[in-house]
Amino acid sequence: MKRIFFLLAALALLLSGCGTAKAPTLRVGVALYDQNDTFISTVTRQLQQRFQEEEQRRGIKINLSLADGQGSQTVQNEQVDRFLDQGYDIICVNIVDRTAAAVIVDKAQAADVPVIFFNREPVEEDLRRWEGAYYVGAYAEQGGRLQGQLVLDAWREDASALDRSGDGILQYVVLEGEAGHQDTLLRTEYSIQTLTAGGMEIEKLASATANWQRSQASARMNQWLQQFGGAMEVVFANNDDMALGAIDACLSAGLTAEEMPYIVGVDATDPALEAVKDGTLKGTVCNDAAGQAESIVALSCALLDGEDPETAVKLEDGKYVWLPYASVTAENLADYLKTE
Repeated sequence: MKRIFFLLAALALLLSGCGTAKAPTLRVGVALYDQNDTFISTVTRQLQQRFQEEEQRRGIKINLSLADGQGSQTVQNEQVDRFLDQGYDIICVNIVDRTAAAVIVDKAQAADVPVIFFNREPVEEDLRRWEGAYYVGAYAEQGGRLQGQLVLDAWREDASALDRSGDGILQYVVLEGEAGHQDTLLRTEYSIQTLTAGGMEIEKLASATANWQRSQASARMNQWLQQFGGAMEVVFANNDDMALGAIDACLSAGLTAEEMPYIVGVDATDPALEAVKDGTLKGTVCNDAAGQAESIVALSCALLDGEDPETAVKLEDGKYVWLPYASVTAENLADYLKTE
């Protein structure tokens, strides 16, 4: 990192004294767990935009290279190796397997290249193996609580709209992300805990892993519609893609927005916001893609400049940048929809 700082300082002096000098080039490697994931693709677009803005602001060249791990930690490790072997100045990792970060941290430390993990949180012990490793993301617990609060608020406002059986008990199903993933576990746990803490009587009809994927969620929801029919009153989906999959199944079954269960998601992706607009998705929880990208870029630049990272971002425990979630419903949808 010191080498990079002195290189930039020297090049800045050259640029100030010679109008024909070429601008320096910084290389940033971004390793993604799955580029087809809707939320991750949103973060990626935001990263590209933010680094382009930083490139123009600094008057330097920033080469941003993306690598798609396609859900394989082995593939991702090889991609990180290539970034390090080719002398990249910083690497950002959306890790496939959160328990496998130690290998990447050790390799980054050996090459003295800062590593910023994002969106998929590594095990804390792995992140603390080296001072040059950081994490940018959001509290999954908060996301779960806010998702549960969406349903709790709707129940308190008009219980009869959700309680179709009229038995005073909320019957629900859960579409879960990857088995064992912290976002899966915490979003599920705290969404349901919020209901019980709010005094609601609830009954779980079923839960199933759909691995964050719209198609898997649609297939599972189709089975549940055949099995439970109108007894299924609420669908908790750990992310928006799975919520949209549930909606796909309902539409294929001929249900209108009014006839569908009360479906809620997490992420506030563009397709999900459109579903909130048309009334098929009752609410979602905004996972701040733009905020994550902005924090990653700010942290990257501070590290590359040899500055204290805490001058650029708010760090907790010297390692973590946490972005808050926010609830999105039809009432505040205009605040999140893009305007041309």
